[in-house]
Amino acid sequence: MTRLFHVSDVHFGCEDHAAIDWFGACVQEEQPDAVIMTGDLTMHARAREFTAAAAWLQGLGRPVTVEVGNHDLPWFNLWARFVTPYKRYRALEAMIERPLDRRGVAVVPLKTTARFQWRLNWAKGYVSDRALQEALALVEAVPAGDLVFVACHHPLVEGGTRMTSETRRGPEALAALARAGAHAVLTGHVHDPFDVEHHVEGRAVRLIGAGTLSERVRARPPSFNEITVEGASFSTEARFMGEGSVAL
Repeated sequence: MTRLFHVSDVHFGCEDHAAIDWFGACVQEEQPDAVIMTGDLTMHARAREFTAAAAWLQGLGRPVTVEVGNHDLPWFNLWARFVTPYKRYRALEAMIERPLDRRGVAVVPLKTTARFQWRLNWAKGYVSDRALQEALALVEAVPAGDLVFVACHHPLVEGGTRMTSETRRGPEALAALARAGAHAVLTGHVHDPFDVEHHVEGRAVRLIGAGTLSERVRARPPSFNEITVEGASFSTEARFMGEGSVAL
């Protein structure tokens, strides 16, 4: 059995201190096989926010892969956003978009953020040709029989939550990933958990979204997902601070 903790949208700078302490205690006590962080580590991509986020993730003491969220790109410095958008991520360089392989489960990164888009809301998702091709190459390299989880920040299609992602080229990316053999896509951004099945050309792909550990909650309190893998099957539980677990 493999246990993965899927966490997202911690938003250091607007973090819920009780929630991040709770999550850290769960990790230390239960020792999951890996932690998957699907973006928005920070609120405004400030250096001090990244410093706090790096210390927290490194202190977990478990294998971690981190996706970049829209809040992790500089907001107030357009030069930095366009020229050096990931400079402040250097303390986390070994974790960023890191493929993971844990006992029959491969975690493949997919970038869904953009420095610029031809629309007013740059916070929404976007899948570039390059990002998709890089992810597909990793999916196709996974040994036969292993489960493939794709990790990105924005849901590729909507998961029925109050907040939306409106990811451009998301449906096309999801179809391509399904054809390549992906079993699930793990995301954040919307701050509420979900696990829904989506069918692509007769193939079922699970869309799994994590909640938030920040003060910016939506419909539910702070939470993270526990994904349990047994052989070729897997299940998801949303674990809510102060309210226990709910099977998704």
